[in-house]
Amino acid sequence: MAMTDHGDTPLPHDADELIDGHTVDELDAYLTAGRTPYDPSIENSASCLLYLSALERLRNRSWQALTREAADGHDRDELWITGLLDTIKDEVRAGRDIPLRHPDPTIRLTVTEAAVQGLIRDVADSLDGVILGRIVLVGDVTLPDEPVEVRMTVAAEYGRDLVALAERLRLAVARALDEHTELVIVSIAVTVEDVYRGREEGR
Repeated sequence: MAMTDHGDTPLPHDADELIDGHTVDELDAYLTAGRTPYDPSIENSASCLLYLSALERLRNRSWQALTREAADGHDRDELWITGLLDTIKDEVRAGRDIPLRHPDPTIRLTVTEAAVQGLIRDVADSLDGVILGRIVLVGDVTLPDEPVEVRMTVAAEYGRDLVALAERLRLAVARALDEHTELVIVSIAVTVEDVYRGREEGR
């Protein structure tokens, strides 16, 4: 193996820091470049695609407002952003298998926990004034008909009615999970853990 005179050969990344062999910086750069040139090792990876999808959705005006606050010297917001990206990185790994019913008992169908969390993020990202933080599915999702609690943290846009915002998110998530999964959801909790400036306030 060739080495420089200074012995600065890059150290291998810890497997826990990689998403199917790619760092988050590599995926961020790939998305920034318009996903070109085409990289089959990324485009054929479910985990990488989930991360790219989540990252792309974050690049909206709400995300820009939050990153602007961090750039203005709000260390708390920079830590929140870093924590959010770490959370998404952890979520896109498959996680637990959630069973789906099929009329043929010899056929076993499942959906990954990561896919369900991605669904919840899709729902949250469709709503104005909220950035979803952490999602936790509490309960044994691997067993049919087991009660499951959904717990979410969010950052809300300054000036929003927080109670109404949380309720709108809760109802939207409940509808999506009812339509696309067979989870028995017994409660959905939304905790507002941060507030960010909107476009007008950030100017």
